[in-house]
Amino acid sequence: MEIYKASKKRLYVENHSIEHLFSAPVEAYMEVHEYQRDDWIIQEGTRPDFLYYVVEGKAKIYITHQNGKVSLINFINANEFIGEMELLHDVYYTKGIQASTKTICFALPMHYYRRQLMEDAKFLRELTRFLSVKATQMAMKYTQSLAFPLENRLADFILQTADNGIYKEKHVTVCDYLGVSYRHLLHVLTQFCEKQYLQKEGRKYHIKQYDALKCLSQALKNK
Repeated sequence: MEIYKASKKRLYVENHSIEHLFSAPVEAYMEVHEYQRDDWIIQEGTRPDFLYYVVEGKAKIYITHQNGKVSLINFINANEFIGEMELLHDVYYTKGIQASTKTICFALPMHYYRRQLMEDAKFLRELTRFLSVKATQMAMKYTQSLAFPLENRLADFILQTADNGIYKEKHVTVCDYLGVSYRHLLHVLTQFCEKQYLQKEGRKYHIKQYDALKCLSQALKNK
């Protein structure tokens, strides 16, 4: 993880200002953090010191069950918050947040901004909107498993997790997240390769036809 300093921080903040989300300035103590793929933004069970706002990149949310199994439960994209539940609740079991691509976040120190943010009606309205969209997306994920075949859901998953055109998620993680068998997953991946949507190289897949995958993915979004 890299923390931007001096002119690099100033330039980034100027080019990606988030002042419109707040009633009062927040840039005085705000930091800019850069994470590489597979870096942990938040370790599971550890309360974060910052409220993050993702400016660039993507991340994944994981949870460890009582039996030790680790599950991918959701994604985080640009223009979304990380750590909002810890801001709102004094007692909350923090999920693990891992960068899936190079990810750049604005980081607001909780100890300094918590009171200000909890009294900021403009920010709270924005946070309420974000949480409502997040809840709707989670509900849609479960209904999609019944309404759409694996081809559509896997295409969407590949586009969500690919980094610079390369998809390399573990099959067991994908099976768990999409609720499918290992055999079914391999069958559809083979089909995608035969149709030249993907090209397999070792344990990685190179995306060759973004438009074809996007077309399958769009069916989930009613567009």
